[in-house]
Amino acid sequence: MLFSFFRPDMAFCDVYTITPEALKELGVSGVVFDIDNTVAPYEIERPTEKMKEYFSALRSAGIKMAFVSNNKGPRVAMFNESLGLFYVCKAGKPSPKGVRKCIEHFGLAKEQVLAVGDQIFTDCLAAHRAGIRFAIVKPIQASESRFFKFKRFFERPFVKKLDWLNPKNALAKIRKQGRR
Repeated sequence: MLFSFFRPDMAFCDVYTITPEALKELGVSGVVFDIDNTVAPYEIERPTEKMKEYFSALRSAGIKMAFVSNNKGPRVAMFNESLGLFYVCKAGKPSPKGVRKCIEHFGLAKEQVLAVGDQIFTDCLAAHRAGIRFAIVKPIQASESRFFKFKRFFERPFVKKLDWLNPKNALAKIRKQGRR
């Protein structure tokens, strides 16, 4: 039971493979995204055109979105400025408080919300503690600080056996397991 808090419900290579169609098929109407190393590299201050197009496609499909970040307010506000999404900064993940604020903001049932991030001990744990599903993506940057390398070392047993899936395979696997 305890280890299930550290086990992602699904895994994708990057956020772009989590399509509006895949989200709809999963019954997801709201997504809580981590920013750093999930959506954007640390040094990217503002979304690229590709990122803007992705979030626009989700918005057009009726998907509600928010950011939950452990980063400081100015970084999150600057990144979010052109996107205009709800966000929680200095979230203190693995605390579920920031994720819960997003769920409340969406006005959706927990079953309709998915969190997306790149870390087990912060993003995954916060999502599961808030009672929602979690999709892990491969970190954008492989080279990180010593602290993150240390954390990634301890995450290995939880991600080692994951299938980094494309959306069709992920949906098929989830359907087969009866998780919908």
